[in-house]
Amino acid sequence: MTLKSLVLSTPIDPLLKEVAEIPNGEVSIPEAAWAFSLAQLVLVERIAPVSLVVVPTITESEKVTRDLKTFVGDSVDVIEFPPWETLPFERVSPSAGVMGQRLEAIWTISKADEAGGAKRPKIVVASIKAVLARIPITAIGVDPFIVKNGQELDPTQLVEELVTLGYTRQYQVEAHGEVALRGGILDIFPPSSNTAYRIDFFGDEIESINKLDLDDQRSLESIDEIAIFGTRELLPNAEIKSRASQLVDEAPFAKAVWTKFIDGMFFDGMESFLPWLDSDKRNVISLLPKDSAIFLFDPKRIRDRSSEVIEDEKSLAHVLASTWGTTGDDIPVLHLPYETLMADTRANVLLVPPIASGPDVSHLNARSWPRPLGAVGDVMVMLSNMVKEGFRVVVCADGIGSAERIAKDLTGSTNDAILAVDGAIGHVPGIYVTVASLENGVILQDARTALLGEADLTGRRRLHKVAKSRRVQVDGFFDDLMPGSYVVHRQHGIAKFKGLVKRNLAGSERDYLLLEYRGTDRLYVPTDQMASITPYSGGDSPSLSKMGGADWAKTSSKARASAAKVATELVELYKSRMLTPGFEFPSETPWDKELASSFQYVETRDQLKAINEVFQDMETPIPMDRLVCGDVGFGKTEVAIRAVFKAVQSGKQAAILAPTTILAHQHFATFSERFAPFPIKTEVLSRFISQKEAKEVQRGLKDKSIDVVIGTHRLLGDDIEFSDLGLLVIDEEQRFGVTHKEAIKAKSKGVDILTLSASPIPRTLEMSLTGIRDLTLITTPPAARQPILTYVGEFDKQAVSEAIRRELLREGQLFYVHNRVRDIDLVAKELEELVPEAKILVAHGQMDEGMLEKIIMDFYNGLADVLVCTTIIESGIDMPTVNTLVVDRADRLGLGQMHQLRGRVGRGGKRAYAYLFYPPDKSLTETANERLRTIGEETELGSGFRLAMRDLEIRGAGSLLGEAQSGHIAAVGYDLYVQLVHEAVSLLKGEPVEADPELTIDLGCRAYLPVDYIARDDIRLEVYKRIAETRTLVEVNEIKAEWIDRFGVIPEAGNTLLELTKLRVIALSKNIEEISIGPERTSTGEQVGTDKKVITIRPIELKASQEMRLKRVAPKSRYRPNYSELLVSKDDLDSALDLTTGFLKFISDLFQLEEDNS
Repeated sequence: MTLKSLVLSTPIDPLLKEVAEIPNGEVSIPEAAWAFSLAQLVLVERIAPVSLVVVPTITESEKVTRDLKTFVGDSVDVIEFPPWETLPFERVSPSAGVMGQRLEAIWTISKADEAGGAKRPKIVVASIKAVLARIPITAIGVDPFIVKNGQELDPTQLVEELVTLGYTRQYQVEAHGEVALRGGILDIFPPSSNTAYRIDFFGDEIESINKLDLDDQRSLESIDEIAIFGTRELLPNAEIKSRASQLVDEAPFAKAVWTKFIDGMFFDGMESFLPWLDSDKRNVISLLPKDSAIFLFDPKRIRDRSSEVIEDEKSLAHVLASTWGTTGDDIPVLHLPYETLMADTRANVLLVPPIASGPDVSHLNARSWPRPLGAVGDVMVMLSNMVKEGFRVVVCADGIGSAERIAKDLTGSTNDAILAVDGAIGHVPGIYVTVASLENGVILQDARTALLGEADLTGRRRLHKVAKSRRVQVDGFFDDLMPGSYVVHRQHGIAKFKGLVKRNLAGSERDYLLLEYRGTDRLYVPTDQMASITPYSGGDSPSLSKMGGADWAKTSSKARASAAKVATELVELYKSRMLTPGFEFPSETPWDKELASSFQYVETRDQLKAINEVFQDMETPIPMDRLVCGDVGFGKTEVAIRAVFKAVQSGKQAAILAPTTILAHQHFATFSERFAPFPIKTEVLSRFISQKEAKEVQRGLKDKSIDVVIGTHRLLGDDIEFSDLGLLVIDEEQRFGVTHKEAIKAKSKGVDILTLSASPIPRTLEMSLTGIRDLTLITTPPAARQPILTYVGEFDKQAVSEAIRRELLREGQLFYVHNRVRDIDLVAKELEELVPEAKILVAHGQMDEGMLEKIIMDFYNGLADVLVCTTIIESGIDMPTVNTLVVDRADRLGLGQMHQLRGRVGRGGKRAYAYLFYPPDKSLTETANERLRTIGEETELGSGFRLAMRDLEIRGAGSLLGEAQSGHIAAVGYDLYVQLVHEAVSLLKGEPVEADPELTIDLGCRAYLPVDYIARDDIRLEVYKRIAETRTLVEVNEIKAEWIDRFGVIPEAGNTLLELTKLRVIALSKNIEEISIGPERTSTGEQVGTDKKVITIRPIELKASQEMRLKRVAPKSRYRPNYSELLVSKDDLDSALDLTTGFLKFISDLFQLEEDNS
């Protein structure tokens, strides 16, 4: 909801009227009033067609943009112009999303005066860093492609033109800046958009445009048109190519780079060479049309920040100079000096300091709210006094639930708070509560209007990000199956996967998985039998099995016996849990919904699934024991917050167990913020609090005056007693030792347990995969999270220097991990000498508790640039402004540790970097080398689960269930071993063990997915796997609809495959094992009579009514009940249909099947 009506109804200050008449000079406006004043100048005074708002930092740019959008609604185009998030001269390009956003802004500004006064006014908000940066000529005047329904357009030509604008052609779209063309289906993810699109062509005519769900690659709601902007600012056009040709001789140090430009290539880091290729000093100010207005908010800080940006870039140029064979002074720079920015502008320039710089500078009478505001009673008194003074006080809540609660809290004996959720805010003094996103509240003294954001009341800052689902599955074996991968076939043993191949066997043309065994043995596995294959995890290079030999039978038999022993132990645990009475929590309440609406982000699909599964567990009388496994930063804490809230609402206490003191305190801050609006008392118990405070917490837990406690293993002490513990949350369980886990068991009898882990230990994983514990996987990355660029190599001071300066340049922070306390201060001193301008703090676990807490909080609040620390930061610390990690001795860390550390950076959506160093003069052990290689390779979002599996291989499987089982796991692979344990558990629990269906269908037809229909093998494997798992006719029809949506019109071989899949579904439901075509044979296999072929179905049992129907509709077919066999004559099939379709119709009629009801 917007506050446009409030802006229009608030009397405009005479000072702003003067500014509108002469938008030059200097006027003082407090920071809290920046956005509101701008909104009045644009909406009421129509100050300029385009206004450029310049602020000192990127953070302020984002905040002002958000508040402006709230104030002006859709009457004004509010555009944020972000800077490149990369370092000058860096061999990495800015993200496609940032470049797309900039290109849209550049086009909007440059076209602003083309339509005269008819167009809406525009406000462009930028940090000074974005304003200082040059803009390439190739980014100017590039119109977007406007694509509409019914438009005539050649899709191939469109893709070719998009590629010239920097789009990457892929088989399917998964990220910004990608385009895919499959037949008549074009998928595209424009970098300036938050959603991808699917354009469906009929010939050259656009038949439909739909939004695209990247999770399942399916079409969503339809739309009429889209604007497609480019994905690169620097394009290798004729002009750039010509300049690159000159540079081959002028700057030979980058000859290879200039050659790429000459060849018209797009490559990572090409933007770093803009200053050499385009000498024009063009920036966003030079694009502004005449009569524009430029607002420089806090000009002193803007100038200071400009100097920092220029100096940092010069320092980097000098660092690189020796590499490039220059002095550094002759290297052209990306950022322009501040003094030259306004030299040629036709716009009006207004300086806006927050405090008047002298008696001649007019000042707007406005101020921010005091912080903190205090308790509800104090706030009520303050607001009531303001109403008496004639103020309209408008409180902006983040959601309808919050608005209703705030209105109730602010209603007293003297004033009633008016709920105005429809935006209808009155003109008379009073307290109004509405739903609107507001970053900074403000008190406009002379206008007698005050705005109060929910953040002003609670102290919690809302982040306003939207989660964009990405297609990342960490548990998909067939997504990762590549030729050369080791696999295990249940009947034949360990083999090497060689790829997906098409074969014609006795007239049946199908796709098969080719497995290579020892010697010359080969096995062709039909795609409908993929379930018989599992990945091999348990060693680096296992020995291939020999087909037909007795070795594999012996090996698998021993493994099965071992699994049975393990299963016995696990079933005892399971029985104990099932027999222990638990608490049945009530279903969802309005408060649950209000808490959910206060979440800073939009939940990902996996998060919602995890929350629902946890709630379902809690609402049963059996104690919950669920593991939520998700990669670092994927939103596991939010699942815990919802569960804890549910427990407390039901009158129970909840405890959160964290592995480190720092994480416990961060959780305490997070839970306290989220629960602040509710009557929930949350406390922390750790070594950071005094003995007196600890005693008070103990008393509160015992007398139930404390609802939620967060702490380290201190919570497990014998002196800690709960009055009524209902839920125990264990964060990063793998960090707790055996003793701690025994204490957890003792504390948690009959209590619901929720375990969170990014890289679960094998024991935990194994219990979850075998069904003893319930498992939920969160595999969808959070909003805008990008893979972390990981560098593994020898320690290099220059690389460290560059990394720190990069973060200084983009206003970020850096973790420097040195895991030895004895010389950590010396390392910090060396860094100070290396980068004198960086502010550095030191933190480690042997510090005094109070000092450590202060240092961590100072760093969190941005008072330093670099934190030199031990692995104390490993678990759960959430600092969104930390974008770079440097580990100076990564060879000493485990794989899980490195992954956890790497997950500490890039949590704010910016591109993140991890430098994992090892000493140049030290030879690494085989294990250390393998770990470093693995962490370097596994950089994708969601790789934590794969890393846990890989760590199992590197450490050896003995850590799973002890050394006794390790040999069996190595022999058959971890996945098959877990399957065997799972089957043994099911047998002991009296549950049926689902065997792989044994069914052969051979009708001598072409049934497969042609390469020209689905070109990528991994996607074909994924589709085949889905078919193999299908068990109903409804699912088959859904698959057909999905294929048409994703890949276009289905070819004949694909349609036949679907018909065979329907036959397979029917056959499995009737326990049929064989459907084949060939000459009629006796029970002993001898051919009968002519070569005329029949379709044999066996085993099959027909009812008397079905036999009668068979004789009536298929007189030439014969049922042989003694042999449980049905021989179907081709003459009895519908001659108008092909064999497969005709036979499917015959079977459906025989069993009187209705697809829609199956």
